[in-house]
Amino acid sequence: MDGSLGPFDRATHRLRRDRAAASVHEAEPILAETAARLLDRLDDTTRHFERALDLGGRHGLVARALRERGIPFVVSADLSPAMVRRAAAHGPALAADEEALPFAPASFDLVVSNLSLHWVNDLPGALVQIRRVLKPDGLFLASLWGLGTLAPLREALLAAEEEMTGGVSPRVSPFPDLRDCAGLLQRAGFALPVADADTLTLAYASPFGLFADLRRLGETNAVAARSRRPLPRAVLAAACARLCPGDELRLPFVVATLTGWAPHESQPKPLAPGSAQARLASALGVTEQRAGEAPLAPPPPLR
Repeated sequence: MDGSLGPFDRATHRLRRDRAAASVHEAEPILAETAARLLDRLDDTTRHFERALDLGGRHGLVARALRERGIPFVVSADLSPAMVRRAAAHGPALAADEEALPFAPASFDLVVSNLSLHWVNDLPGALVQIRRVLKPDGLFLASLWGLGTLAPLREALLAAEEEMTGGVSPRVSPFPDLRDCAGLLQRAGFALPVADADTLTLAYASPFGLFADLRRLGETNAVAARSRRPLPRAVLAAACARLCPGDELRLPFVVATLTGWAPHESQPKPLAPGSAQARLASALGVTEQRAGEAPLAPPPPLR
């Protein structure tokens, strides 16, 4: 697959994650917090899962948490072979691209993805593949950075680069809009799709702490249209001054959570149009009218 097709350079992103493998544990508090929030959704179901996939799992943190929850068979998969080698120390792991999953249909009854799918070029296609590898009535849970994440950083870099060089290059990845996520789940064939968001605010003593965490997570710039020239130091300094004029930098990270089920006949289904047994007008205590009819005059007031 050509990593240059689409908004992201997937080959570069894989290299970023390879380099991050040695230090990803230093950013584990971020991964652990988002994973804990995501896996809390499992407490909302009485379903017992037997075979789970940790997709885009980096060094296998989610896979370990799923095993601790009593799921007997858990596989960790990541785009980065270096990340996979770390995950393999704790259980089955393999290198796999979210855009070309190497699993047979109905291989898992649970797929979990923590902070990975926002790097996929074809998110609708990846969701279709995830739904196919799920057994009927299998559950899909994902968290990904959503629109609004790193917005102050994006604005500071654009303003500083425009002011000092007269041009700009994309320095921060685009993130998906929450309003589109539930629609994408439905389009991919998931039943009972839900998309919601929460905001995680991270504090740093300086922008360089933020940059270090982004490197440890493998989240640095891999936009296909990015400039290949390094950002001039003067531009970076100006951007940092805009971003953090005080003693502390606080940045919002919007965590979008997606939930969907592989279709199964046992799941609740919406009523067919016209199948209601009672009229809304009766429940509201009003007179029903056909479309286009003039409204009835109100009754005279009681004396």
